[in-house]
Amino acid sequence: MFDFSGQTILVVGGSSGIGFSTAKLAKDMGAAVTIASRSEDKVRSAAQRLGGQGRRLDVTDPDSVQRFFADGTVWDHVIVTGSAVKMAAVKTLAMDDALAAMDSKFWGFYRVARAANIRAGGSLGVVAGFLATRPTAGRALMGAINGALESLVQGLALELKPVRTNAVSPAVVDTEMWHGMAPDARRAMLDGLKEKYPAGAIGQPEDIARLLLLLAGTPYATGTIVTMDGGASIA
Repeated sequence: MFDFSGQTILVVGGSSGIGFSTAKLAKDMGAAVTIASRSEDKVRSAAQRLGGQGRRLDVTDPDSVQRFFADGTVWDHVIVTGSAVKMAAVKTLAMDDALAAMDSKFWGFYRVARAANIRAGGSLGVVAGFLATRPTAGRALMGAINGALESLVQGLALELKPVRTNAVSPAVVDTEMWHGMAPDARRAMLDGLKEKYPAGAIGQPEDIARLLLLLAGTPYATGTIVTMDGGASIA
């Protein structure tokens, strides 16, 4: 696919799910990979499994973000995959939880975009979501956050050039995010979506990882939003 030998890649949210898959694939392609997450224990464990570097970073804490990037490291690529959000209908989701979701997924990426040092021609990437363009009842806030992210990505492509900025917007991906559900309920949900999606498949972390790195490694890609959702947005 690509040879990232000699390049440095930071994956924020890289201790699990899409982030860990992205970090692993980048390392397999020759990159020197650092993963970052707010849980020190998870970062340490993931870094050991990866055979890479791990550092703590809480994107909801402006001081943590500033300290992380204050060492002056210049990255070839920075990819933000992690966020902590609760999903429920607007009428039932606690206001504190709604504000925390926006702070984690939108403002967290915004803080990284402001603080990260990325070489000219390098890239900044983020995972948004197909709800930006395909609203679903009970997920209005998530759709709004993803829509704001997609708009921010395109604005940043102009503001940060020659650093490139891109996003991948998936539908449901089978990650640890859903492990809070009872196993039978989770399996039923995923099987139901598999039947509904035109692709007849549920997204896997590796699917999104490949696209994130495709955008990172393509000099022609900036301001690009790639929707990869198994056809969910047209079903």
